[in-house]
Amino acid sequence: MGAEAARGAPGTTSGAVVVVFATTPSAGMTVGMTSGVTSARTSLLDRLTVQLRTLSVRDVQVMTRAEDTGGGLADDLRSVAKVARASSHPVAVLYGDLVAHTEALAVMIDDPSHGSAALVAPGSATPLLPPVRTERGRIVAAGNSFHRVESPDATFRGVLQVGEAHLASLADVAEELADLAQNRRLGRAGDTEVADLLLAGLVRAGVPVRAAQLGGLHCERAGSQAAADEAVRRLAEVDEGAARLRAAVKSDDGLFTTYCVSTWSPHLVRLAARLRMTPNAVTGVSVGLAAIAAIWFSAGERTGQVVGAVALYLSFVLDCVDGQLARYTRSFSPLGSWLDATFDRVKEYLVYGGLAIGYAGSTAAGVTGPGGIWALAVAAMLVQALRHMIDFSYAGALADARARGDWDRPPLPLSVASDLPRLDDARGGASSGALPGGAAQSASGHGPGGTPGGASGVSVAGRVIGLSRRLDLGTATRWAKKVVVLPIGERMALIAVTAAVFNARVTFLALLVWGAGALVYTLAGRVGRSLT
Repeated sequence: MGAEAARGAPGTTSGAVVVVFATTPSAGMTVGMTSGVTSARTSLLDRLTVQLRTLSVRDVQVMTRAEDTGGGLADDLRSVAKVARASSHPVAVLYGDLVAHTEALAVMIDDPSHGSAALVAPGSATPLLPPVRTERGRIVAAGNSFHRVESPDATFRGVLQVGEAHLASLADVAEELADLAQNRRLGRAGDTEVADLLLAGLVRAGVPVRAAQLGGLHCERAGSQAAADEAVRRLAEVDEGAARLRAAVKSDDGLFTTYCVSTWSPHLVRLAARLRMTPNAVTGVSVGLAAIAAIWFSAGERTGQVVGAVALYLSFVLDCVDGQLARYTRSFSPLGSWLDATFDRVKEYLVYGGLAIGYAGSTAAGVTGPGGIWALAVAAMLVQALRHMIDFSYAGALADARARGDWDRPPLPLSVASDLPRLDDARGGASSGALPGGAAQSASGHGPGGTPGGASGVSVAGRVIGLSRRLDLGTATRWAKKVVVLPIGERMALIAVTAAVFNARVTFLALLVWGAGALVYTLAGRVGRSLT
């Protein structure tokens, strides 16, 4: 095993340490690379290292193997452990036979969070594109020629990055896998699967690994010369800039946001980027439009209601654009995230106040205004405040519990091929251990015949969570789950439409009825998840 270091982009002082495994002949295959009016052929490894030098990497270490030195999977894994132990920066592991858009690599390596993530995309699993299963943007199971995955929904594309907080886990997992490989306990796993095995090990150890989506970009491994040439040809068919813009739009937004905002907001993202606007500046404009909406609503006239509704819609569009611009330009910041979340509430409550003022007008009707409009406005604010309190307090409690290890799933042994034990645990049932021979026994040591720990022991909360996940499988039910919680997109649409067509009293009554249902649904879901 040999290592060759190559510095990253000039002036780079931060970023990942990239380990490229060029230990197989595939990395030396040559492909065409066009530059200006000339074209030449270059190896896949050289092409990849040129791409990496354009990104914010700290340095690139190319792992090679001379024919007369032997070596193998165990040595490869121990080399990763050594790098992880010595590094104080994120470590990325990828293969020298990758054919990828530079922008696809940037999705991982140039991400400002520098957290733990793996590049995934839909597709059928192959020996070079192993299966993974994702849930809510994270990888919960990863496979290779030894480790199996139940119900995969994507494939791993050969780029793994581990954040600073998880480097110790990476080193431990790599060393454990190396020992298993040396003792021939990883089946047919070979030295073409270093990153695949590391991903499976990290996920089984409980490390949160984000599923970084490719979108319309390409990243795949080439196992033959024909496959390499075809992969390079496919790269040329994609406009990287346009694909990056599409990837900036969230794929799991609400119904209204998906179909009434994100269909055209990328044009505003491109314009904002050309004007060199920051996401925080876009947030400021969004707040200004919400204030304008509140002022028009306060007039209490039909024309003002309609103009206010339009201004509110545009304010929400820009509220989406600021996040899309942050993802497009990779200019995230803790301040920006805090401002975005805070001003969402400020804008909404400004609009509530404007609507109530406009409805009340100058008519004296007691301390709560005509029709109890002020009482309705305050009640609507309280319902929304309670909903957000439940969400934020649950997220905080979950983070605290995970920091203490209270809610961690038991690590799944790397020597076990199946991921079924973790799947059973996730469904609220007793964890089962898959035995090397393919049999299974419950955690309590009893068999499956109705004894303790069997299917009859599945909790009510586990059944609720299982039902929730089954609903995600259908398009209609998945959208219904998103709509029922009254997300901000649906909320802004509800306010705009009812205010423009009816009046503020109808708006507040609609918010109270729908919001109360969403509150109960959210609370039940949080309780159910806490119990599992």
